[in-house]
Amino acid sequence: MMFDLISGSAVAIALLGLLVAYLLGSIPTGFLLAKALKGIDIREHGSGNTGATNVFRVIGTGPGIVALVIDLLKGVLAVRFMMLLIGWLVASDLEAAAFIAVTRLPGLAYGLHALAALLVVVGHSKSVWLGFEGGKSAATGLGVLLALAWPVGLGVAVVFSSGLAISRTVSVGSIAAALSATIFMLAWKQPMPYLALAVAGGFYVVYRHRSNISRLLKGTEPKTFGG
Repeated sequence: MMFDLISGSAVAIALLGLLVAYLLGSIPTGFLLAKALKGIDIREHGSGNTGATNVFRVIGTGPGIVALVIDLLKGVLAVRFMMLLIGWLVASDLEAAAFIAVTRLPGLAYGLHALAALLVVVGHSKSVWLGFEGGKSAATGLGVLLALAWPVGLGVAVVFSSGLAISRTVSVGSIAAALSATIFMLAWKQPMPYLALAVAGGFYVVYRHRSNISRLLKGTEPKTFGG
């Protein structure tokens, strides 16, 4: 059986990686920046979410860039940390059972990478520190894609930049980027767990933008610049 191949310590370490992923995602970057720089609760201003776009609008360009970079790095670090843990388990003589599990179940390591990626994305939008509120996970989602497969991440970044340049609206770029992730995963022949993550994560990001979609359909979505 699958679980007979995995030692208890290996399971504990994998669970640690998943917990760290969620807690990294939960760090409320925009909320903390707004409190530190303006003494305000950013959830009471602008769009009401804590993501980088609202930081740009409410606090300014510099803090917005800081929020964007940190939120992206949260995604990168969560996935890389899980990869590091799995690599350590496989290389460790003390964890022979984990080595057997990974080599005899080829999808297990990829599945754990994808789970960590999903949890950091969910953590960003459902932060335990903010009563399960947060941002819309676009920047953190890009971070996980760069960590999982950088060509996919770069392709998604190009789609986002193009959507933003054409529409002058971050939400359009974010939605287009989220939906394009699956196409790039297929094009680069990534493992099935990564593809499943791209599908699930892409639709989750789109779902988080449902209020933006409603405004776009009504023609009331504000331009991010040049509008």
